[in-house]
Amino acid sequence: MHDYGYARSMRLGVLDVGSNTVHLLVVDAHRGARPIPMSSHKSVLRLMRYLEPDGAISEAGVAAIISAVGDAAAIARESGLDEFLPFATSAIREAANGEAVLERVARETDVELQVLPGEDEANLTFLAVRRWYGWSAENILLFDIGGGSLELTQGVDEVPDVARSVPLGAGRSTVEFLPDDPPTEDQVARLRAHARQLLAGEVGAFRDLPSPDHVVGSSKTIRSLARLAGHVADGVGSSDRYVLTRRGLDDWTPRLAKIPADSRPALPGITADRTFQIVAGAVVLSEAMRAFGVRELEVSPWALREGLILRRLDVMQ
Repeated sequence: MHDYGYARSMRLGVLDVGSNTVHLLVVDAHRGARPIPMSSHKSVLRLMRYLEPDGAISEAGVAAIISAVGDAAAIARESGLDEFLPFATSAIREAANGEAVLERVARETDVELQVLPGEDEANLTFLAVRRWYGWSAENILLFDIGGGSLELTQGVDEVPDVARSVPLGAGRSTVEFLPDDPPTEDQVARLRAHARQLLAGEVGAFRDLPSPDHVVGSSKTIRSLARLAGHVADGVGSSDRYVLTRRGLDDWTPRLAKIPADSRPALPGITADRTFQIVAGAVVLSEAMRAFGVRELEVSPWALREGLILRRLDVMQ
């Protein structure tokens, strides 16, 4: 006879040090259960603006990281955590002085950030999306736009059959191609051409896969764009779902590009922490949808942070 008992509940804190924000999410969860958010703390970082010509993070940028991580760590210590999962993504991973930055963060905040490779970012985000939609979604194609990179994944299981990380994040693309505010039409056109060229080299990795049954977008950038240019449809249970069409996105993008960044938060869905990079995100998403022949996608509320939580819960004893 099996004694199934009850799974032990625990409080987890996930600290996500990305290129745009430092975000602490605290959840109560146990294996087999949906994580319940208890608190959230976010600092706007916009790390791409601190990159030097040689690819190193400037001293001001390092100070901003240390301050934000220190503030989040203090909140984490007061949250009664059973476990703390701090990680960093592409901006620190790819910086010329990334190792030195991580050492300073650890020395000055006592937080040792785990640096996630791009493929791990893609795999963990895919796990979260698969769990959110379940097996009935069958073959999922997923787009996730971070500040530094665009993750492309597809598969039928909890681990994707193909996972690619492309340097087309919304923050990176803004710094490299859209220096003016608002950007010029020529700048937007150059970003679009660059994204199209990079994506053309990625599509081949997916060519032998079956057509997706479900196309999903995740990340704050895509959620913001869906609230601006998409529509709400009925979901399972009491939850509504956001659907974003490429036609709706392409209709809004040129209008969005003509509005100065400090005026964009007046628009539906555009928050102050994403306002500077939302145009680049729209261009990159449009080109990704076009490259894969996608006319519409559904927006997942779960992404990388939830994927980390789920993976940790899966190995709980």
